[in-house]
Amino acid sequence: MISRRGLLAGGAATAAGALARPVVRRQEITLAPTRIEPFHGAHQAGVATAQQAHAMFLGFDLRKDVRREAIVRLLQLLTDDAARLTQGRPALADTEPELAATPARLTVTFGFGPGLFEAAGVDSPVAPLPAFRTDKLDKRWSGGDLLVQVCADERLTVAHAVRMIVKDARSFARVKWTQRGFHDPSRRNLMGQLEGTVNPVDLDRAVWISQGPAGLRGGTTLVLRRIRMLLETWDIADRVAREFTIGRRLDTGAPLTGTAEHDPPDYERKNRLGFPVISEYAHIRRAHVSDPAQRILRRPYNYDEGLTADGEPDSGLLFASYQADIARQFVPIQRMLAEADLLNEWITAIGSAVFAIPPGCAPGGWIGEGLLS
Repeated sequence: MISRRGLLAGGAATAAGALARPVVRRQEITLAPTRIEPFHGAHQAGVATAQQAHAMFLGFDLRKDVRREAIVRLLQLLTDDAARLTQGRPALADTEPELAATPARLTVTFGFGPGLFEAAGVDSPVAPLPAFRTDKLDKRWSGGDLLVQVCADERLTVAHAVRMIVKDARSFARVKWTQRGFHDPSRRNLMGQLEGTVNPVDLDRAVWISQGPAGLRGGTTLVLRRIRMLLETWDIADRVAREFTIGRRLDTGAPLTGTAEHDPPDYERKNRLGFPVISEYAHIRRAHVSDPAQRILRRPYNYDEGLTADGEPDSGLLFASYQADIARQFVPIQRMLAEADLLNEWITAIGSAVFAIPPGCAPGGWIGEGLLS
């Protein structure tokens, strides 16, 4: 169906004697936001889903009197909201139902922090990360009992979904933090690096939980790290220094020992002076994982909050890492990076939170049902 905007655009073009081709392009642009991602299924959407352009991560803390029965009511309510909004239908009591009509590949993903499990009287499958010496964590970006991750290709769609979620959660929880990010089709972060080059291919081995509590099988875990980039000092480094730090060429993403992005790095190759071409402290070497089942799924978003009070860029990366087991997969990688990564000169983790991401649900069910019912 052609929208009113598309119809008017077509009429104007015809009146001006324009060819049909521009009208078709306008129709494509108008119809693109109606694309829908499924909500129900074995896994929650928003993990393996092709990355959308905009994201909002919301961290909630449960109110003091909220326990298991109230948590169940909260999750039933929010699941119903998400099931409707992702399919282009308004949430119950939606005062702006027109804003729900363009889902734009909207996904709403729920995660449970240690505090939610404690309030529900259930053993938590996740625990806060150990301390890393390079971290400078700020409480306003860390922790949280409940995560809601909202992603879509239209910023207005994200804003409306967030508004509905927050409104319906207000009686049960308060917002602890919100973190907004954007993703460019080039996959580049604000330092110019390509992201996600070595993401796992076999998600059943690396990402989806297959053992442990039955209520978590088919789910995953999320580590969300807010990483501030020192872009002004990064700008001072020349291109050779930047590529040496990362271990990859900035233009193609190829390792310094290869020619294409997905060429495997050769960590044994030496230069004419006998030193490794890829430094032992280069970012890709420190983050390298040889076993595909031990890899993490990176789904990061850039953030840019303008300037600090000192006039410096308040920019960086919302590093979202999904894996079946945080202790077995994420922690060893982060320890290697914290120990001696050249990139630490220009990045600092200022926020950190961990969540269990339950599996998806069937129509009529709710997220977390297998864990809390």
